[in-house]
Amino acid sequence: MVSGRWVYGRVTPRRAIEIQNRLRGLVSRRDSIGRVRTVGGVDISVRDDEARGAVVVLDAATLQVVEAQTVETEVRFPYVPGLLSFRETPVLLRAFRKLRVRPDLLIVDGQGYAHPRRFGIACHLGVILDLPAIGCGKTLLVGAYDEPSAERGAWSPLTHQGEVVGAAVRTQDDVGVVYVSSGHRVSLRTATRWIIKMAPRYRLCEPIRAAHHEAGQWDSISSKA
Repeated sequence: MVSGRWVYGRVTPRRAIEIQNRLRGLVSRRDSIGRVRTVGGVDISVRDDEARGAVVVLDAATLQVVEAQTVETEVRFPYVPGLLSFRETPVLLRAFRKLRVRPDLLIVDGQGYAHPRRFGIACHLGVILDLPAIGCGKTLLVGAYDEPSAERGAWSPLTHQGEVVGAAVRTQDDVGVVYVSSGHRVSLRTATRWIIKMAPRYRLCEPIRAAHHEAGQWDSISSKA
């Protein structure tokens, strides 16, 4: 686990970018997962300078909620596109500290490697917690892709600056894609399979749906980074 000073200090946006550039070298995009019995989902909602963060742990086989924890606290970092992990990660780590069940795999409502500096919030949480993590964003942050076919399970590579950084994934027939990328200790192919598996009925996978429900209806930022 990386020292908390990388997420809790009152850093400037310039310093935050320096931290991202340093920590991205710790990200692994190779599978190192082990047996997955539980899957965690995280989400956060923000109103003014107050946030409600949620961490939910689901049984990987039944998708039933095993545990849910929330926190409400102020956010100390301004809204800066590409630096949202510095705004949100401290809140989510407080919720993680309340968990009794540590998930085997984490799915984050936000970006992972599909980020301008290849270090979105899924990477940040994965490295800090040393957990296999996947980013699953609802909106596109960077990159371009060819629209995949309309059936569930179809996907196409998401490329940015000549590099495949993620995938546009169709989780249900004839619905909009979600944007999947490695967070930490998970390959893109494995991340894509897990997102499809965790979304048996709806566009959004069940861990994120459950976390969104727990985080409540406060205003949320749509393109989390």
